Amino acid sequence: MQKVTKAVFPVAGLGSRFLPATKASPKEMMPVVDKPLIQYAVEEAVAAGITDMVFITGRSKRAIEDHFDKNYELEAELEERGKDELLKIVRETVPRHINCIYIRQAEALGLGHAVLCAEPVAGGQPFAVMLADDLIDGEPPVMRQMVDVFNYNRCSVLGVQTVPQAETRQYGIVATEGPCGGIQRITAIVEKPSPEKAPSNLAVVGRYILTPRIFDHLRRIQPGAGGEIQLTDAISSLLAEEAVLAYPFTGTRYDCGSKLGYLQATIAYGRKHPEVAEAFERYLKSLDL
Repeated sequence: MQKVTKAVFPVAGLGSRFLPATKASPKEMMPVVDKPLIQYAVEEAVAAGITDMVFITGRSKRAIEDHFDKNYELEAELEERGKDELLKIVRETVPRHINCIYIRQAEALGLGHAVLCAEPVAGGQPFAVMLADDLIDGEPPVMRQMVDVFNYNRCSVLGVQTVPQAETRQYGIVATEGPCGGIQRITAIVEKPSPEKAPSNLAVVGRYILTPRIFDHLRRIQPGAGGEIQLTDAISSLLAEEAVLAYPFTGTRYDCGSKLGYLQATIAYGRKHPEVAEAFERYLKSLDL
């Protein structure tokens, strides 16, 4: 039985909704309290037993590579000043047993194209796809939940949640069979349908476990608007030959690709951060809301 040991992080996007903050810095490096979004995603993958982190990067994304690289000068400075706690934090950004792999996506041609770029590394075995701007606070971590589902069912698994009908045009929406509320087999998936055409209000949100067969479908599908290759289209094609499951995960999702979701995540994580939670809670209560 093959295990899920690789996670693909598509991080080549422009982050245009956060300009000018993302003009020179990747949106995935935006901090929630004291850690960038991409580190939360990597930590979630590590908690799921994944050891190979595959970053699909683009121009102006060197900050991600630098973040997960060893910084000898900083470590030496912290060690010399006796700042052992900070030194420990810096050294544990990536556990020693974790491999970081970087693949350049020359053109931003959609999520499907980004996943296809990972085939030389991830091909031949099941793998995870994680979108860092979907920050999900779950216990156990959501990817750990999904790996358990995959290990039992041995087929692709998509993390889903119910969204308001009016918001279906923002997501890939699935139709399913089986009892509502639990793990269900997907019968159809549609990319960003209008509310009146959506097959349901069950949305795919930034967490996937896919079998290697997906690469064959990614190579065959025709590019859509803007020349983009949609992962949704490849999954729709995959449904004809393999089971794909919708998994309604346990956890709270923050859409940190939007300004509102990012602010909500900052407040939620600030209120439980061991260093600032108490003082931050007092501050929130002092506001005239």
